[in-house]
Amino acid sequence: MNNQKGVFSDVNDAIYAATSSFKLYSKLSLRDKEEVIREIRRKLVDYIDLLAEMSLKETCMGNLEDKKLKIKLAIEETPGTEILMSEIRHGDGGFTLFEYTPYGIACAIQPSTNPCETMINNTIALLAAGNTVINCPHPRAMNVSKFLTNIINTIISDLTGIENVVVTLDECKLAYIKEIMNHPDVDLVVSTGGSDNARSAVSCGKKVIAAGPANPTFIVDETADIKRAADCITRGASFDNNIMCITEKNIIVVDEVAHKLEEELKKNGVFYVKDIATMLKLSKLLLTEDMKPNKLYGGKDADVILKDAGIKTDRSYKLIAVETVKIHPFVTEELLMPLVSIVRAKDFDEALEMASDVEQGCRHTSGIHSNRMDRLRLAERVMKTSIFIKNGCSLDGIGICGVGGTSFTIANITGEGAVTARDFSRKRRCVTVDTLTIL
Repeated sequence: MNNQKGVFSDVNDAIYAATSSFKLYSKLSLRDKEEVIREIRRKLVDYIDLLAEMSLKETCMGNLEDKKLKIKLAIEETPGTEILMSEIRHGDGGFTLFEYTPYGIACAIQPSTNPCETMINNTIALLAAGNTVINCPHPRAMNVSKFLTNIINTIISDLTGIENVVVTLDECKLAYIKEIMNHPDVDLVVSTGGSDNARSAVSCGKKVIAAGPANPTFIVDETADIKRAADCITRGASFDNNIMCITEKNIIVVDEVAHKLEEELKKNGVFYVKDIATMLKLSKLLLTEDMKPNKLYGGKDADVILKDAGIKTDRSYKLIAVETVKIHPFVTEELLMPLVSIVRAKDFDEALEMASDVEQGCRHTSGIHSNRMDRLRLAERVMKTSIFIKNGCSLDGIGICGVGGTSFTIANITGEGAVTARDFSRKRRCVTVDTLTIL
């Protein structure tokens, strides 16, 4: 075993530890679990800066201040036990209690894009539901993930005396993850990020909550508040260099207001590209020969991208906008770079059709900027995404606006959407027949 608490070098040792701790953790009262989560929130706040620094240094993606904000959001806004409200129905024949109970041992697969915030978010929710957790971090974020696991375990053991409520491995290979997912003692699999892991999870034959690929697409129609729309797009698409699965990747704008949107984006400090020569320079740098995203530039700063593409600028930029056609890889591929595509449509009907095509049925995130209620409702029904934002920034979809709590696992594959402790619980129907008599 690694000298860090909860970090194991052997899969079976990690599973045995999580299983043993569950027997003790499951005996805690709801009030005890609430205290565990309060203590985790209280003490993790002191590590926000360090976790953000470690995450940026190890993954080489995104920017420091945005990572701090994401980690803070996960600590403070992840719903806990308060969301697990039981329901009672009664009548002449007795009463029925619907309650949320733990699955048991959960395998939680984390992404490289949001390693700390996803682990914190999932761990708080899984513990609130009464589960113990085996975290499987992305290989690009192993060190910070092990460090975070050690902190959380120390907090829990100091408070309750229970060790290894949250565990992880010293290294996370795909073979190890598959072994954990398919182990008979593991009851729940939560897969965040990565299509390969999601496919493996869905086929493991147990309860799975899976997040898959995304291509967030937003519509701007001719009735929209263009200044506000541009501000929302800029904040969302530039946030942490656009490595989050929910942030704006594509904008479908009605031609009538496309020029206004361009001007407002430029006022917000966006490097706007319309000419073919500049677009080709960016395409050559950011796409491979098979027209897939160049992963070497995933999460890099916009200034680095512009410089390496040979594009001279007289100032610093946080976001690049490229006006192009809907079949360009900048539109069809999830780049995970501070670049947003702009595609023109002749009218709202064409914009909605384009947006649906571009989102490609991922059912992840989409949105619209419009002042017509009928269009807001229609776009929501047509897009059918797990997160849908009306006249706001994509970040509002995970609770930046302070409403609805936060989730860094958007289960678009299995359909739970933005998951909470309720999704990490088994719903039990407990029936008491006739009158309860106590002798």
